[in-house]
Amino acid sequence: MSGNVFLPAYLTGLREGLEAALVVTILVGFLVKSDRRRQLPLVWAGVGVAAGLSIGVVLALGYASEVLTGPGRELFEAITSVVAVVFVTWMIFWMRKAARSIAGQLRAKLTDAINLGPIAVVVVAFLAVAREGVETAVIFMGIVQQSPTVWPVLGITGGLLTAAALGFGLYASILRINLTKFFTWTGLLLILVAAGIFKYGVHDFQEAGVLPGLSTKAFDISGVLDPTTWYASLLSGMFNITPEPTVLEVVAWVAYVIPVLILFLLPAKAKRPAPTGQPAGAAPTSAR
Repeated sequence: MSGNVFLPAYLTGLREGLEAALVVTILVGFLVKSDRRRQLPLVWAGVGVAAGLSIGVVLALGYASEVLTGPGRELFEAITSVVAVVFVTWMIFWMRKAARSIAGQLRAKLTDAINLGPIAVVVVAFLAVAREGVETAVIFMGIVQQSPTVWPVLGITGGLLTAAALGFGLYASILRINLTKFFTWTGLLLILVAAGIFKYGVHDFQEAGVLPGLSTKAFDISGVLDPTTWYASLLSGMFNITPEPTVLEVVAWVAYVIPVLILFLLPAKAKRPAPTGQPAGAAPTSAR
């Protein structure tokens, strides 16, 4: 593997970065439109602390991975991979469910925070962005463990910068994106990326001696999928598809991909009508 891990890292940075950019855009837009610009520094302070926390998580996980050796390191990387998969899966389904109401919820929380005081505003902005940041940090480390080179760093940096540019374009109304299609397609790709991280985590559990079957190969297609070719490197870097996986790796990959894809592709449940006497779209989604 080499520069091909750039793509999953870029995709992760773009997806998570755009989610964070949308959150910031909602908060800033609300303050500007409601003539509360004096609260903007507090929001940016919360965003800055959240960004610092995310960088701290990356450094802490990277340091832990460096100081550990032998089976302990394999076990640490396996656990990190599984946590990254949980975050990816949760993030994909949460965004699909909460996309329609997130703007109203954030505006309502910010209105309450303004009434409470400056620290509350900072906390609201921090919590709104920190979730995305910590998710990105853990998923990023899951990708880095597959290829500890500079390429994942370049990929996630490029994804975050692209997301920031898209977020500014959306805020300035100079750019329109079909966010439903964007999150659907990136969600599908991230499910395959997560399946690869999960497979890698199972492999690490086997190397750490926690799971058996490290030498039991499911198949060998190295004659067809030459590991030295660019497309084999691309498949390995993007989705961790390798020519000689173990039986347990294949079982784990299939056991994750099939149910998650089915659940993701199922039509969203229709929203229940509001009770008689209560207007549709009432709190908590209403801003004021």
